[in-house]
Amino acid sequence: MKPSIELFKLIKSLSKSEKRFFKLSSALQTGDKNYLKIFDYIEKQNSYNEENLKAEFSKETFVKHLPSEKNHLYKLILKSLRSFHSEESVISLLKQEMKNIEILYNKTLYKECEKFVSRAKELARDYEKFYYLSELISWEKKLIEETLSANILSVKIDELNKEEESVTAQLRNLAEYQVIYSKINIIFRSGGFTRTEDERKTVEEIADYHLIKGKNLAISTRAASICYYIKGLCAATNRNYADSFQFFNKTRELLDNNPKIKEDSPQRYILTLSHLLRCYLDNNNVKEARVMIEDLRVLTLKKGFNSMDIQVRIFSITYVQELILLHSLGEFQKSVDLIIKIEELELFYGEKINKEQEILLTYQKSYSYFGLGEFKKALFYLNVLLNDNEQNFRQDIYSFLRLFNIILHFEIGNYDYLDYVIKSTSRFLDKQDRSFEAENTFINYIKKIAKAVSSKDKMNLFVELKNELDSLLIKQNEDVLLEFFNITAWIGSKINDVSFSQSVENESIAS
Repeated sequence: MKPSIELFKLIKSLSKSEKRFFKLSSALQTGDKNYLKIFDYIEKQNSYNEENLKAEFSKETFVKHLPSEKNHLYKLILKSLRSFHSEESVISLLKQEMKNIEILYNKTLYKECEKFVSRAKELARDYEKFYYLSELISWEKKLIEETLSANILSVKIDELNKEEESVTAQLRNLAEYQVIYSKINIIFRSGGFTRTEDERKTVEEIADYHLIKGKNLAISTRAASICYYIKGLCAATNRNYADSFQFFNKTRELLDNNPKIKEDSPQRYILTLSHLLRCYLDNNNVKEARVMIEDLRVLTLKKGFNSMDIQVRIFSITYVQELILLHSLGEFQKSVDLIIKIEELELFYGEKINKEQEILLTYQKSYSYFGLGEFKKALFYLNVLLNDNEQNFRQDIYSFLRLFNIILHFEIGNYDYLDYVIKSTSRFLDKQDRSFEAENTFINYIKKIAKAVSSKDKMNLFVELKNELDSLLIKQNEDVLLEFFNITAWIGSKINDVSFSQSVENESIAS
């Protein structure tokens, strides 16, 4: 059986401050500390090797029951991390306060307990933690029953009952928005946009839902931010970037005006900014796009946004979008130069980068080299992705990767292999239940162009392809192909006999 590497991953994920805190905490403990020996040895490993670990401590008694020692160390590290981060999040603080309240109440220290309840309620209200607020109201009722006379008791209980009804309504309202969000998010995360009639119908149903359509019916700031975010996602999945920008901008304004909710919703905030950035790129608003990239990166210095998961998300989002921005301007040399920094950060973050962002980063690297005409280097990065296709994961991206693969083999001149690639891509697209005419038109023409003998025949076919695509790409959803590859600039480079980067730059200047 392969040794478990969970402990290795956990130790390697620790920051210098977290390691120092763990060591200091351990120093306060008495007795044998075999776990520290294991910790120190694993910390020095570049990759986990349990056989080397056993050999290192072969003379130690604890090595005979290494699994239990590792498990003990894992739990101790988690305990240390809970203490280290105990005051970093509002949830951690509320959990501590709830425990303090329970202890004081059980010791009949009711006045002291009341102070903790009052303080915790204020915190829960400020951050709209309705579940905890409901629990705290229950504790407040218990305290009143213990400390007040009968004639005052009924009045206070009535007041708390009304408050509890209000909190319950807010909790239900928030929960309903969260359910709706999960529905639209599934569509967005699986495909990025609506691909089929069924998906378009689902998005329409969500957009027409009484809590989403028209006036914002949210009864809390947190729910309102989700409502506008859902509206933005509905528009984004239909590639309606004008409405998408409007709703995501409202989400941002709402969170900016409520800094405590913003601090407690870092994922939603950075995703909101990333969608706004996408809107700027769609409108060729280079200046605002650059500002947004910097706005995202500076967030890592602010409270609520300095955790590792948020830093990784901001890294992947901003560098993917910066590469896309450079590509849209035809500045492929700058994008290739940026890859060195990106790969250094990728090495630093390692497996913390999620699969989707890893795919997008790798694709943009491939596109960068394509833009410089270094097709074999571009194919290297593309093959990394095509050899790691995960079923049902962002198949929209894999669809465009396969179309890009056709173009790369065409540019390299692998005409014998190209026929196989085209057939394979056609089969893949058929299985995806996609309804994009532009893709099929492009594939059909590439077949003809690859088989054409004379340069004149090839040129005529490229002109015909340009004319057909020009009429198709003005249709809703058909131009989604342009978000992954500037096919019009590529065709234009063939017709005008210029480099792809020059063709992109010409389009950029013209727009």
